[in-house]
Amino acid sequence: MDDDLALFRPEAWYRAGRGPRYEQLYRHLSASIGSGELAPETQLPPERELALIADVSRVTVRKAVSRLVEDGVLEQRRGAGTFVRPARARIEQSLSSLLSFTDYMRQRGKTSSSRILRRGIFLPNPDEQVALGLPTGEGVARVERLRFADDTPLALEWSSLPTDVLPDPEVVETSLYDVLRARGKAPTRAVQRISAVNLNAVDARLLMLPDGAAVLRIDRTAYLPTGRPIEFTRGLYRSDIYDFIAELRLDPS
Repeated sequence: MDDDLALFRPEAWYRAGRGPRYEQLYRHLSASIGSGELAPETQLPPERELALIADVSRVTVRKAVSRLVEDGVLEQRRGAGTFVRPARARIEQSLSSLLSFTDYMRQRGKTSSSRILRRGIFLPNPDEQVALGLPTGEGVARVERLRFADDTPLALEWSSLPTDVLPDPEVVETSLYDVLRARGKAPTRAVQRISAVNLNAVDARLLMLPDGAAVLRIDRTAYLPTGRPIEFTRGLYRSDIYDFIAELRLDPS
């Protein structure tokens, strides 16, 4: 039993000068869950007992556990206690097909939804201006969304388009590509660049992940058949759920 509790003892997680105790305990438990050291369905000791083992106040334990519940990695079951939630099923998406988030979730039989964070006409930033070839002084239509599948937040997406392609960003709710198809402006080709980044505090909260968690960033520029770039989307995708798959073929030459 003592070995089982060693994970919670202060020598396992507390270091002087490295931040408040609740923050250090939160980071330690989050990392232990991520590594599998705290396996799915593991029950945490009750709050009073955990405070004694960790040599902290019950308020410190409560703050750390509450953040992990908000992150979606712990679950408090009425009358039973606090448990590590089962790992979410991973989603594989091919990089060889140009599909919107909504289209892909439809194919997998999942219900997609979006929370609009901001949308409107703005002055373009340098990345948007270069990707879309916008002249100086021309505005850009921008839609910022938190994307869900079956109520699980999976991605943050910032989509930017020329105003003649999307004159009214307010019409975009769940699917941007549905809107573009209705206008006869759907792209047929895209170039994507993938990198790994760490989340800031605001984005981490939206995706229900710990501050600084690693995610996949995809910058996509999409083109009409004429070759005109009409969409620049920057997305942050949860690496604990998303796998992007690329099929490679041997060049006959």
